[in-house]
Amino acid sequence: MTKPQTEQQARWDRRYQSRQEAGEPCSVLADNLHLLSAGAHCLDLASGLGANALTLAGLGFTTEAWDISTVALQKLAQWAQIQRVALSTRVVDVEMQPPTAASFDVIVVSQFLHRPLFPALIAALRPQGLLFYQTFHQQKISGAGPSSADYLLAPGELLTLTAPLRPLFYREDGRTGDQHQGRRDCAYLVAIKEPTDAA
Repeated sequence: MTKPQTEQQARWDRRYQSRQEAGEPCSVLADNLHLLSAGAHCLDLASGLGANALTLAGLGFTTEAWDISTVALQKLAQWAQIQRVALSTRVVDVEMQPPTAASFDVIVVSQFLHRPLFPALIAALRPQGLLFYQTFHQQKISGAGPSSADYLLAPGELLTLTAPLRPLFYREDGRTGDQHQGRRDCAYLVAIKEPTDAA
């Protein structure tokens, strides 16, 4: 028996219903693919239409995409079949059902922020695992992304939330300097879980 949709699921399904392509992977992943190790088991968390998952699977990584939207994941599965890449999808409310401890080598999160989830994300990484994280912050200069501070990072907050991990790459241009240049709206992080941090 199929479970009834929650209001949140229905809202995201409506958002993705008319979308006809996955789009591009988030820049923090696309710009740092060289940090990935062969054989990594990867998770695109709150994947939406799965551009990050398609990128990872296309490179031959074992890849899972988790999202609350059935519509988004159905579209992703179709695109993966067309592109002849192997990935698995899972309909899940990641706020309520985060990944289990030491279950992934790579976790990618883009345009999603739920602060209570960070301890579980860190625990879900295996030793030497990588977290790729990109989302909007409070000093963004465009109208893109959410308007509520609940879903916007404070300056430097992403480093604090991921403090048990060691940053390999971090960028948060904010409103410093020439605002016509740079990447202004998001904070970008790649961080590694050192073996001594393993749960």
